[in-house]
Amino acid sequence: MRRICLFWAYLLIGSAAAAFQKDETDTVSYKFTAMPPVMPGTNPLTWEGDVSARMLDEAHLFIDKKLDEAESQRAQYWKRDFSSTASYRASIEPNRKRLMARLGVEDSSEPPVNYNTGWEDKRPGAAMDKIAAVGDSIVIAETGKYVIYQVRWPVLNRVTGVGLLIQPKGKTVACVIAIPDADQSPEQFVGLAPGVPPESQFARHLAENGFTVLVPLLISRNLLFPGTTKQQTFRERIYRQSFHMGRHIIGYEVEKIRSAVDYFKESLPAGTKIGVAGYGEGGLLALYSSAIDSRIDATFVSGYFDTHKNAWDEPLYRNVFGGFSEFGDAELATLIAPRPLVIEYSNIQAIRDEVAAWARQPSQLNGFPFTGYKGQLRTPAFASVSAEYHRLEELVPPGFQTRYLIAGEKDEPLPFGSTKALTRLAAVLGFSSPIIASDKIPTDHRRFVDVAGRQQQQAKELEDHVQWLMRVSDDERNAFFLHRAMPEWPTKSWSSRLYHAYQSPEKFIEATKEYRRYFLEEILGRFEDDMLAPHAKTRKKYDRERWTGYEVELEVYPHLFAAGILLIPKDLQPGEKRPVVVTQHGRSGIPQQLVEGNHSAYNDVAARLADQGFIVYAPYNPYRGEDRYRWLDRKANALGKTLFSFIISQHEQTLKWLSDLAFVDAKRIGFYGISYGGEAAMRLPAVLEGYSLSICSGDFGDWTRKVTDAYYKGSFINTPEWEMSYFNMGNTFSYAEMAYLIFPRPFMVERGHDDLVQPDAWVAYEFAKVKYLYDQFNLGDKTYIEYFNGGHSMKSEGSFAFLHEHLNWP
Repeated sequence: MRRICLFWAYLLIGSAAAAFQKDETDTVSYKFTAMPPVMPGTNPLTWEGDVSARMLDEAHLFIDKKLDEAESQRAQYWKRDFSSTASYRASIEPNRKRLMARLGVEDSSEPPVNYNTGWEDKRPGAAMDKIAAVGDSIVIAETGKYVIYQVRWPVLNRVTGVGLLIQPKGKTVACVIAIPDADQSPEQFVGLAPGVPPESQFARHLAENGFTVLVPLLISRNLLFPGTTKQQTFRERIYRQSFHMGRHIIGYEVEKIRSAVDYFKESLPAGTKIGVAGYGEGGLLALYSSAIDSRIDATFVSGYFDTHKNAWDEPLYRNVFGGFSEFGDAELATLIAPRPLVIEYSNIQAIRDEVAAWARQPSQLNGFPFTGYKGQLRTPAFASVSAEYHRLEELVPPGFQTRYLIAGEKDEPLPFGSTKALTRLAAVLGFSSPIIASDKIPTDHRRFVDVAGRQQQQAKELEDHVQWLMRVSDDERNAFFLHRAMPEWPTKSWSSRLYHAYQSPEKFIEATKEYRRYFLEEILGRFEDDMLAPHAKTRKKYDRERWTGYEVELEVYPHLFAAGILLIPKDLQPGEKRPVVVTQHGRSGIPQQLVEGNHSAYNDVAARLADQGFIVYAPYNPYRGEDRYRWLDRKANALGKTLFSFIISQHEQTLKWLSDLAFVDAKRIGFYGISYGGEAAMRLPAVLEGYSLSICSGDFGDWTRKVTDAYYKGSFINTPEWEMSYFNMGNTFSYAEMAYLIFPRPFMVERGHDDLVQPDAWVAYEFAKVKYLYDQFNLGDKTYIEYFNGGHSMKSEGSFAFLHEHLNWP
């Protein structure tokens, strides 16, 4: 390949040398013969059409294949030992801990997180209060068999659970936490309010048969901002901000269930068994809670258990980062084993989460419609549920776990909470008689129940908890990275640090290697596939006075390719190697906008750099197509990957190909990106050391606040851009930490005062941390921020000077 590229370089330069002459002013001008239509050493690029659309189509095929293969590859994560119950529990404990981490559930075996605020973020202990409004009785309903109370219990700092507690008037047989679907209130689940058919009010049915029952309130699917492009449900709202902070709406509600288990373990007579039973979203929570908490003695799942082959197509708030790689429902059931499991095949409410049509039409960009579609729920076929259930036979030996799959006649779905299924649950909890459901409906004695206000209060508690995590995240990131990489920094006295700078950065650079791996593999996600040879295809696109431009396409993996436009100056000399500037467009952009058209954000920056003698490469990136690229990210999330997993592989291949060109100096390849390309300017050079410098334009700032701050109107949780959260990035990496991974390479920020992406103050604060690091090693001249009067734009003056200086050109 290198010999081919050398031949081509000398061919071009030779033709140039033969053609130049002196004009009348005695200055040298270069007049070239026609450049070849295809770069020598490459194949002709003949495909016509929208490259970005094709790139997304191919990338979807690539990730779809990986999703299809995921189930068969889960075994690599499991080392089950069935030699004894104790050995089995020990063998699955690593899987349980990984599940807890993916859901943001606190591990009580580890020291609690302490943010130096005087508060510990852990469950505060067993307690449950019976509550009533002034003038109301503490008993809200009563029959001859049970009494119903409204209760509240502590869960985490600033977080409580609320619900209804039903206590039988006789001896308690066992305790069941009965979890409704997200759109069902506790009152509906016990018959105090309409909405759940009497035959499915299984919380009431269990209480009638001597069970103590707790019915918790779940965060609902009610819409916030209905009819707007930022439409989202309560569940999505909590999911989007908590995901970035290493938490999850599922995890929060599992914590509520675990806190209730704490209470029942202490308050009920010793030996009383505890079960969880849930329907719909409650079925999901019953499965996850029992998989995590081994104190739960039996599990009942209705309207959830399935293969979830299209888990990525379920509502956004069910997205568990990397969950599909390791945990199908059968694998979760093995975390419950050897405890008993009852699965009921029932109908579920059909849901399609999508922004209203009238609200989405104005948001069409470049021909790609924005529908705001975020997933759906529907009753699966029995064959799918049965297939997942019978997979357990491959994972757990016969007799190791008592389990049942209950369906109706001819395998039709049952009404949820059927007496047939409840009888099975009661039996494994020690109740030998069949469950008998009465038709006596209790009456609510409260004068007024503010259902909407209670829902908002519960959602606000979770939002406040996330906002608190966000506010202390700066210290958390320092503790995670900077203070570990340079542990003497926080311990040095101010007097000893005065005028002090470290003489050599090698220690810090060595320490960053593990953080670079963590950022790449745990936060962004990396494909481990063997990369194909690039098999470059090219065609001439531009022929300007000072440079020639070629469209380029490179193979990366089967069904994943990289593409862009390469601008080559015409004044290259034989044997000369020049620096390259990779210029990256923003969201919904294409490389041509960096070359021509005088787009207000780009100002023809690629063409102007080529005019100044740089080799320039402008890549396509797959963040174009609105819903299309967001769903690529969502599919990737299921496997512990992100949109940047694709982009990293594309740029890794691009760097290899550029470095092999004879006229390119591989040690002088810089990156300059704006907006979404500015995101790339932070993430790609942080993990790809082939980039010798980076300039972030129109994106730099406090990324954690940009994603999660509920009180900033420009935050991503207030926009349709739901893919911007990265699981647990808020506690590990913001833009300063990414710049630490770029260090000691030159790094610059370009910032328009009127850019609405983030406030100036956030940008200045985050850059101050970067500048401080470079100054500590007497390398402050390698980092720079340029402010200018203007908005979201590549102003370029300071950036061009920075490129010339640090890429040593000319």
